[in-house]
Amino acid sequence: MKKVTVVFDDDQLYTALKVEAARLDRSLKDVISEALDLWLEAREEGEDLADFRERMAEYRKKGGMPWEEVRARIQAILAQREEKARAG
Repeated sequence: MKKVTVVFDDDQLYTALKVEAARLDRSLKDVISEALDLWLEAREEGEDLADFRERMAEYRKKGGMPWEEVRARIQAILAQREEKARAG
C-alpha cells in the first residue's frame, strides 16, 4: 500500500466527499480511491474508443463494409445453400 496526501483547494469538494463517505458508511480514503479507479477506467475506455474509431476509419477506407452488410451477405449465402440442398 502506498500513501499520498491530497490537498483540496476547494473546501466544498472536501466537505461533499466527507458527506458522501459518511452516507455510504465508507472511509474517505475508499471513496477517493474508488473515484480515481473510475476516472482511470473512463480514460482507458476513451482511449480504446478513439483507437477503435481510428481502426474502423482505416477499415472502411480500405473497402471494409458495415456489419449489417456482412450479415446480409452471409444470410444470402446460407439461403442459397439451403435452396440447393432442397433442390439437389
